[in-house]
Formats: sequence, C-alpha cells, structure tokens
Amino acid sequence: MKALVARPGGLGGVLLAGPAVRAVANGAGRVTLLCGTRGAPAARLLPHVDDVLVWDPPGERADGPAGPGTDTDGLVGRLRQEAYDVALVLAPDGLSPLPVAELLRAARVRRVGADCAGRADGLLDVRHRRLPGRHDAEAALDTAAAMGFGLRDGDDGRLRVLPAPDTAALTGNGPYVVVHPGAGAPGRAWDTGRCAEAVALLADAGHRVVVTGGPAETALTRRVSGDTAVDLGGRTCPRTLAGVLRCADALVAGDTGPAHLAAAVGTPVVSLYPPVAPAGHRDPYGVPAVLLGDPGRGPAAPGGHRPEEATAKDVVRAVRELLRAGG
Repeated sequence: MKALVARPGGLGGVLLAGPAVRAVANGAGRVTLLCGTRGAPAARLLPHVDDVLVWDPPGERADGPAGPGTDTDGLVGRLRQEAYDVALVLAPDGLSPLPVAELLRAARVRRVGADCAGRADGLLDVRHRRLPGRHDAEAALDTAAAMGFGLRDGDDGRLRVLPAPDTAALTGNGPYVVVHPGAGAPGRAWDTGRCAEAVALLADAGHRVVVTGGPAETALTRRVSGDTAVDLGGRTCPRTLAGVLRCADALVAGDTGPAHLAAAVGTPVVSLYPPVAPAGHRDPYGVPAVLLGDPGRGPAAPGGHRPEEATAKDVVRAVRELLRAGG
C-alpha cells in the first residue's frame, strides 16, 4: 500500500504529525509526506518518511507567487503518476483540510480521510471529528486510527526525529540551557531586553547558556548572548539544532517550532506563550514543561503572565523547577 500524509504548516506542525506518520507506516509499504516549504526540513527529520513532496497552498507560499512548491499542476501530475492508495490530511486546528483534499481528488488518490468539522462535499471518504481539547499530535493519531492505522506495539506515541548528530563541537562540553529568542512569525518573539536579562540571570544562577537562532537572527542572538552565552545564531540547521537540544538540560523559547523539536528529543521546555499560537499545538507534547504567559489576549491566567509580562526571574524559576523535577 502506498500512503500519503499531508500536513500544511511550519516546522512545529510537521513534527506534530510524526506519531501519525508512524501509525500510517505501520500499515503501509511506503509513506510520502506532503508539506509546505517551511515544514520540509522537519519532514526530512521524521522516521518512516520515504519521500517528501513540497507544495505551498495559496496564502501559505513562503517565497512569493513564483517561489518553490507552487506548481499545483505539476504536483497533481506527480501524484497521479505515483497512484497513492490512501491519503491522510492533517490540517492544523481551525484550518480546513478541504483545499488539500480537493487537490488529492484531482490526483485520483483512491481513499482520502481528514479531521473535518464542517461539510466535506464528497471530498472525503473518512471524515473524523476532533474531540474537544485534543492536542494536534493526539488528534492526528485519532484521525489515523479512523483510517485504520495504529502505532506499533511499544510505540508510546511521542514526538520523535531521526538520530541527531553530536554537536559538542558547537556547544562545548558540560551541561547547558538553550535559549531561543526568535520566532517563526512576526509578533511571537519574547522581548529582546528581557530575554538578554534572562540569559544573564541564568548564568548568574550557575547555568551555562547556549543561544540559538536562524540565519536571519544573528543580530538578535548576538544581543541576547552578550558576553555570557555561547552564540549559535545562524550556525544550526534543524538537524544540528536537534542535536543541540538533545543534550540540553532545558529549552527556553516562545516559538513552537523549537519547542516541539525539543520535545522530539526528550528535552524539557520553558514555553513563553505566543499570543496567537493555534490552541491545538501550543504546549510541548510529551515532555515536562512550564508554560509562562496567557495564550489569549485577556487577563493573565492565575499565577501566570502574558508574554510581555513574563520576567527574566520567571524564566530562571521555571528552569529551576524543571531541573528539580527531573532529579
């Protein structure tokens, strides 16, 4: 059986599809993951993915109208040529799977299923309805189960990635805490000054600190690192970042992508709630976590703060709490 799993979104969202991908692979001979440009690096980190197809739906094109992954006709032709037996569409919470399902119907995929609360207009053979309060990773597994796919015996359903490389040459030896100050979307980053203060206070508390960020965030990581932390801004790809996170005591981040990558390698997370993160995948899945800030725009949650109100001392206390809990 040839199966396709479609998961629009960025790095974090694709990582959350990993357990469902493993469930599909348990019943299929070959699994292809269809995702957008932003999610493709994560797709290549997932176990049991045999092929990655990149397509950016209208409105989600990462590199403009003429960017890579926008050739819809070419994609439909390739999907027809591959002749997939079954496809599972894992749309993020609150987004319709039907545009992707329509494309798969045009490609003559034999059986298509998705999590869909509204009318499917004949596009879906299996229409699963998400249970209230389900995390995106859990909802994806539920949808896979509705399609007849389940995890292998002994698979705990947590996030996983392929083995990460040894990154001691980047981080140096000894324990450390990772701080990731950037964000994948505007408005989701924590205040730079407070982040720099948190790095300084973590160092004062005896932690070695490693600061990470993408190629466009080198000025940010340099400012946050100061003279205290190891600055890895622009020096990691998703695979090497997984290695850095795997050996960390904890990650401090407001971006869901690095948070889910940390969860995939078993590292605890201090999560600074981005105000507009989708409800279905804010929380790091399957690892100890401390959540700072209110996910909504209303009053702060009891005992918590909105992201702009979280302080550097809050972060240090949260890291201490995670390390104490981990023994």
